[in-house]
Amino acid sequence: MSGFVKIAIDDYYSDNNWTTIINKYWMLAERVSDPRVQGWFMFDTPIATFAMVVAYLAAVLILVPLYMENRKPFRLKRTLICYNAFQVLLSLYMFYEHLMSGWWGDYSLTCQPVDYSDSEKARRMLHLCWVYYFSKLSEFADTIFFVLRKKKSQITWLHLYHHSLTPFEAWLLVKFIAGGHGTFSNIVNNLVHVIMYAYYMMAAMGPQYQKYLWWKKHLTTLQLIQFFMVLFHSISALVYDCGYPKIIASGLILHSTIFIVLFTNFYMKAYKDGRAPPEIETCNNNNTYITNSPMKNNIQEDYAGHMLKQKVQ
Repeated sequence: MSGFVKIAIDDYYSDNNWTTIINKYWMLAERVSDPRVQGWFMFDTPIATFAMVVAYLAAVLILVPLYMENRKPFRLKRTLICYNAFQVLLSLYMFYEHLMSGWWGDYSLTCQPVDYSDSEKARRMLHLCWVYYFSKLSEFADTIFFVLRKKKSQITWLHLYHHSLTPFEAWLLVKFIAGGHGTFSNIVNNLVHVIMYAYYMMAAMGPQYQKYLWWKKHLTTLQLIQFFMVLFHSISALVYDCGYPKIIASGLILHSTIFIVLFTNFYMKAYKDGRAPPEIETCNNNNTYITNSPMKNNIQEDYAGHMLKQKVQ
């Protein structure tokens, strides 16, 4: 860290332009990066990841909404079933690989350093972190499907924040700390995603599966438990010293705290008074089902009156 401070002071009193200053900082960052990933696709600089996130935001906030402006929403039933099934299988694979790469008995829960060696397990964890990075890019499709189906209410600030931030976190993971204490959050995330995408897959199958989706409310609870687990696990890396970067552990604590606040706020708004919202929307189906709502009978009566009118005519 002292190297960064020295360069900053030198540059403050110099006539160097911003390009030179940025190059100096980047050269310093390269010295502490993982040499095993040099030359890897999209990992020489973070520019490609930044471009992907910008393109994602431009697509879901501007381009695709403009395309869909005068079009009917797409149903995408088969596409959604296949996509969510793929995410379930991918998450299962990554969960298993996390176990086999260290978390099944080898890693310490209190504090675990990163293994930068060329051992089989260290390389296996490195490859897994690389797969994890690309899995976060693949999740951009979640938002694109919402826009194509005109589910604007699903695209919240929390949703966009989450999908925009995670690719950068995964990039830093591969570039600097592929393994060790920080990958605990990844394995927990994989397990949560198995359950979450299984729910989405069943929701996409149609209304006949609605009776099996009573556990929607518990998905948010599960995500909150995930962030609390990561929070307390990251704190342990500050208490115990095993060589894992404390600045990374501090970042994980901040990250978990932000998401705990955001998800708690979402939970309180969506499920206040211990009840699910009146409108239960199957996340990957083009239909909206009304339950526990005083409007339900009115909707049925209006529909019956409309049908009677059609017959009279």
